[in-house]
Amino acid sequence: MTKTILTIDDSASIRQMVAMTLKGAGLSVLEAGNGLEGYNKATTETVHAVVTDLNMPVMNGLEFLRKFRQHPAGKGIPVILLTTESDEELKRQARESGATGWIVKPFKQDQLLSVIRKVTGA
Repeated sequence: MTKTILTIDDSASIRQMVAMTLKGAGLSVLEAGNGLEGYNKATTETVHAVVTDLNMPVMNGLEFLRKFRQHPAGKGIPVILLTTESDEELKRQARESGATGWIVKPFKQDQLLSVIRKVTGA
C-alpha cells in the first residue's frame, strides 16, 4: 500500500520541493497552504505522516499539531516540523505537543526521505 504524506506550508515552492522528493520515492502526497487547510485534509483523508511548516498564516504549525493530536485521526500519525526555526524552546513546545521530529530548512532531500521512511516504515 502506498503511504500518503500531507505537506503543509504557506510557500508553494517548498510544498512543490517536498512533494517532488516524496513522489520521487513512490509516496503519495497531499498539499495544504496553511494549518487550517492541513487540519481539514488530515482529518478527512487517510494520511500516514504530516510534514508541516511552523510559521504560517491562519493556523501555524504548533496550533495545527495541538488540534490534530486532539482529533481521533491524529492519534499515532507522525508529524514532522520542517521549518527555518531552530529555537530550543519552540522544539520543546513541539515535542510536548506531540511532534515526532524537527527538520531545519533548507533541508536535504535524502534527510527528509530518511525521516519519512523511518516514521512510516515506507
